[in-house]
Amino acid sequence: MNRRGFFSATIAALAAVPGATAFGARLARAEQLPVPPQTRRKPEVIKQLGRVRIDEYAWLKDPHWKDVWRDPGRLSPEILRHLDEENAYSEAVLAPTLPLQHVLFAEMKRRSSGSDEVPPITDRDWLYYRRFPAHAEYPVYARRAARGAAAEEVLLDGPQRAVGHDYFSIPHVARSPDHRLFAWAEDDTGSEKFRIFVRDLATGELIPAAIEDAFGSFTFSGDSAWLYWIWRDANSRPRKLFRRPARGGEDVLVYEETDPGYFMTLTRSRSNAFMKIRLLNGTSSEVRLIAATDPTATPRLIEERRPLIDYDVEDWNGRLVVRTNADGATDFKLMWADADSPGRDGWRDFISHRPGHSIENVLAFQDHLVRLERVDANPVLIVTERATLAERAIGFAEQAYSVAWDEESDYSAPTLRLSYQSPRTPREWYDEDLLSKQRRLVARATVPGGFDPDRYRVRRLFASAPDGAQVPMTVVMRRDARVDGTLPLLLHGYGSYGFSTEADFSVPALSLIDRGWIYAIAHVRGGSEKGHSWYLQAIQAGKPRTFTDFIACAKHLIAQRYTRAGQIVAHGLSAGGLLVGASANLRPDLWAGIIGQAPYVDALNTMSDAEHPLVPLARPDWGDPLADPAAYDTIAGYSPYENVHRQAYPAVLATSSVADDRVGYWEPAKWIAKLRECSTSGRPVLLRVSIRGGHLGAAGRFESMRQQALFWAFADWAINTGAKPAASAG
Repeated sequence: MNRRGFFSATIAALAAVPGATAFGARLARAEQLPVPPQTRRKPEVIKQLGRVRIDEYAWLKDPHWKDVWRDPGRLSPEILRHLDEENAYSEAVLAPTLPLQHVLFAEMKRRSSGSDEVPPITDRDWLYYRRFPAHAEYPVYARRAARGAAAEEVLLDGPQRAVGHDYFSIPHVARSPDHRLFAWAEDDTGSEKFRIFVRDLATGELIPAAIEDAFGSFTFSGDSAWLYWIWRDANSRPRKLFRRPARGGEDVLVYEETDPGYFMTLTRSRSNAFMKIRLLNGTSSEVRLIAATDPTATPRLIEERRPLIDYDVEDWNGRLVVRTNADGATDFKLMWADADSPGRDGWRDFISHRPGHSIENVLAFQDHLVRLERVDANPVLIVTERATLAERAIGFAEQAYSVAWDEESDYSAPTLRLSYQSPRTPREWYDEDLLSKQRRLVARATVPGGFDPDRYRVRRLFASAPDGAQVPMTVVMRRDARVDGTLPLLLHGYGSYGFSTEADFSVPALSLIDRGWIYAIAHVRGGSEKGHSWYLQAIQAGKPRTFTDFIACAKHLIAQRYTRAGQIVAHGLSAGGLLVGASANLRPDLWAGIIGQAPYVDALNTMSDAEHPLVPLARPDWGDPLADPAAYDTIAGYSPYENVHRQAYPAVLATSSVADDRVGYWEPAKWIAKLRECSTSGRPVLLRVSIRGGHLGAAGRFESMRQQALFWAFADWAINTGAKPAASAG
């Protein structure tokens, strides 16, 4: 493979070279790297269910970790010093990649300039949209009249709200059905304890007072008189639902969830006929409705929660459509229910269960019902006509793609706004006329710089898992790339909680692919890419299948000569960090590098902490090592931190944020310390921790690109350098 050394040429020359099969820093093998920090050991003996384990780095978890999430400034000085040392070490090791990071960031920023705009959505007399001012990290939310040449009305100025904050996020906005109020949630710490603000659009003034300690989900009642919001308790769990007058006033408790193992969500039905409260964990759920005609009424239970029974409802012209896995419908079916008597005894079959055609969601219109099915990792849309119940599919031609609908499409209009993209097709927005069956292109994201989709090819491959399961992969490469086993490859995976990894278009991925890399997504079990059973096969005792699927994908890519062992960099976010961490323990020889982004790598200790916000909710997925010896042994058998042992590990980069209340910063900190202690390869293992930041790290659009540029520069460095660290200082 023809490699160009980055530091032997100018940045401009590198960026100008078409068809380069490698990029980045080839450091001399004799180069001396900085001395890594020495993480102090404080052995802590943990006795649990007759088992004993010793955690030498447990001290890295601040004893007041909940307070630290709310105020990172309260972090223990000793721990802060250690994290500062880790940051300094990683910055020193990766300093030679800074020029490359700058090139990558500039390239991503330039290519993204046309992809951030979203076309307006029509809601009765208004066009609502968001736009990014030049060089702004955050969007402006605005509207204008749907008819005539009306001036823009700014609803929320994100860049102005973000001034003075090191971290800032706006995860959710909502307008009242009468179009007179606009609300949003914001977070300036990364802890995801949001403040909710409401603006009177007639005066432009904020309505006092802001809601504190809120979950990001909130909505107005159908009559616009009330704002419903969810309060997060001291353990950061969404526990209580409140109602307050939309124009300010006292909060009234509507519902309290006493079981910490259930998560609360809040939505308004598409018809505005109901407020919907859904309580769920990984395997069961229940729904309660509040009629718009009686917004202060006690929520009405549809059907009591039962183990392993999952359901959801949508109002459609006076009846309820129930999406459920009842009666053995593993991949879900649709049933009818009467709004006046909605209990399980009255449910009647509507759309039958078809194994392998997993029904993931439904979207109601006045005269049509659209459902999203997942078939072999690709989404499929099916439209049902109200009058005849006749069905038709909305089809797409590419091997791997992603499609989504806009839930804000007008319920009474026969127009579905959908977006389509694939790894080689930038996002496109269409209006699908549900009556005429005609599809109209509304907008297409542009990629400046001469982007040509024909330069790329996308393949859907299948790897055979050890038990024979066929694991889908999405593979993207340059059309002129030679499949001869020489190319570096980045393999991304997640595989938990039933979340499907979509085959989206990615501007950052282009920066790898254009330089000769192959970008691949492993749709491993634990997600729902091949239906709900794909998820159920990899929970609790079946969880190791997620890791063996990922390894099977890597081996298949090697066998088919897309790459070779030692030329793969694995990337995983959150539970995807557990995936790549476990895979590094099982087959370290496959990887040149591991990128763990907020990696969930201390699974046994975290699942043994009943006070952690997500632990009760996550037990259906992982098991309960506090009460179940079998669950303890299973998790102990794969948890990345517990299973680090003396062997030659690849280079590792882990990132985290002190304020992240999903995966504590101490998980990657402990993992890195143990890897550094045990690895015999001499390859550096690096930790970068932000004091302010959320679960995903950066929130602004450009800060997110800088983070991606760091990951890609590390990936290239891991592939190309044979550098060894300096001898340990004792």
